[in-house]
Amino acid sequence: MANKVRIIGGTWRSRLLHFDDAPGLRPTPARVRETLFNWLQYDVAGSRCLDLFAGSGALGFEAASRGAREVVQVEGDAKACKNLRANAAALGGDKTRIIESEADRFLAGRPEAFDLVFLDPPFAKNLALKTCLLLEQNGWLSAQALIYVETEVDLELTGLPDNWQLLKHKTAGEVAYRLFARTP
Repeated sequence: MANKVRIIGGTWRSRLLHFDDAPGLRPTPARVRETLFNWLQYDVAGSRCLDLFAGSGALGFEAASRGAREVVQVEGDAKACKNLRANAAALGGDKTRIIESEADRFLAGRPEAFDLVFLDPPFAKNLALKTCLLLEQNGWLSAQALIYVETEVDLELTGLPDNWQLLKHKTAGEVAYRLFARTP
């Protein structure tokens, strides 16, 4: 299933997301998404979600499918944004807002508080820590937000905000994924 990702749960379960190749685009694998959304099973419904570095949109559309109140997908690649918009239209995704912007430029704007953030930056660009700090410093997180961070397996995330607590951590192949809880 090249350039296709299947939504694994919720109202859009089994629906396909289509996307074009783009540099650094690697959709979160189904088994990782399944684990992540098992971790989040009681936290997605009714939440405001931010999907930074949205790429294929797999994480954001999965959250919308599972009852998120609103999902904002931020992506810097114009072709990827076109695909995100097409997928949102095909799904009838009125809860999804797509913003074409680099993540750091978006996070420099007027903040909105999000309950759940998906952060899956391109590998080998050292964007994870910088983006985590911008989320906290610029006021993008609700008081008890959950933050999912996906990185290459050998990247150590040191220097994160002091009020972030690691809840869960796993690896799958070359991917490390972590779930943090923010405390006020």
